[in-house]
Formats: sequence, structure tokens, C-alpha cells
Amino acid sequence: MTVRPLRDRRYVVETDGGTYVVALDAGTCTCPDHAIRGARCKHLRRVEREVDAGTVPGPDERVGVCAVCGAETFVPFEATGPQLCADHRPEPGAAVRDRETGKLLIVTRVTDERADAHETDEGRPIADYPTNAGYGAHEPVVEAVYVDALSPTAGVRDAKRYGFPASRLVALDRGA
Repeated sequence: MTVRPLRDRRYVVETDGGTYVVALDAGTCTCPDHAIRGARCKHLRRVEREVDAGTVPGPDERVGVCAVCGAETFVPFEATGPQLCADHRPEPGAAVRDRETGKLLIVTRVTDERADAHETDEGRPIADYPTNAGYGAHEPVVEAVYVDALSPTAGVRDAKRYGFPASRLVALDRGA
């Protein structure tokens, strides 16, 4: 059986015996077994296995493309703007290193805005800074604070946030 996601949160299941449409969130399938008997058919079970295995997106997800590496990734169905795969999307609180300065930062937020649209407090797009010229203007902006700006009296919430194109920052466990 081959399972392919459709754009409306349903799935096409192709078999030697026919092609059927499964709505996983509604628990329905167009196959005769399900349509006539109301049974939980093998097509529904196959789609569930594929979603659990991560080979197709879940009903609340769609296929997206990572703005850094171009890899296919699953993103929330309603997501807009540039997206990142798990390898390039740092979690808030993660330690990262700036490829340009080598300095250590703590991620505060990953935006869904492109670096050529996300503006600094001065009204300048992140992509317009010379140090960001070698990174994708199409990439989402990651906001972070410099570790050396933190102190016992000034935590992450108090420190000035800076925006970076996603590929400018590298997770510590990925090397720099």
C-alpha cells in the first residue's frame, strides 16, 4: 500500500485492489469494507502506522521545506512563512554559537518572519546587516541573547534580544 497526503488533511491509499481516500481525523475510508460494514479497515490502520512512523504528516500537519537545508519537513497545517526542519530549528532556551563572532547565545524565540522582513528596533531588516550578507534573506529569524549579557540580576528576559538568520546560529551539539 502506498500512502500519500492530500492538501485537505486526508490521504490517498493506493493498493492492488483500488485507490481509497482516508480521513484519519474523522476515522473514515472510502473502501467497501469501511463504507458497508463500518469496520476499521486496513487502510485506516496503514495511514495511522505511516503517521506514527513519521513517513507522512499527521492530519494537523502538512509537508514543508526547511529554509536552511531544503529538506522536507512536517509543519503545522496552518503555518505560514519560512519553516525549519528539526536539525535547524533551535528550541527556546537552547545554547547556540554565532558563526560570525563565535559568541555563545541563548535562543529566546524562532519567528516565522523572513530575515529580509523582520526589522530591528532601528527599523532595519535583519538581512540588511553586513554580517548577515552570507546567510539567506529568506530564512526565518531566530531571536537570542548573548550569554555574556546575563548576570545574576539580569536574566534572559532582561537582556537585549538580537535577531539572526537561522543558519547564522549553530547548535552547540552540531559543532561550529
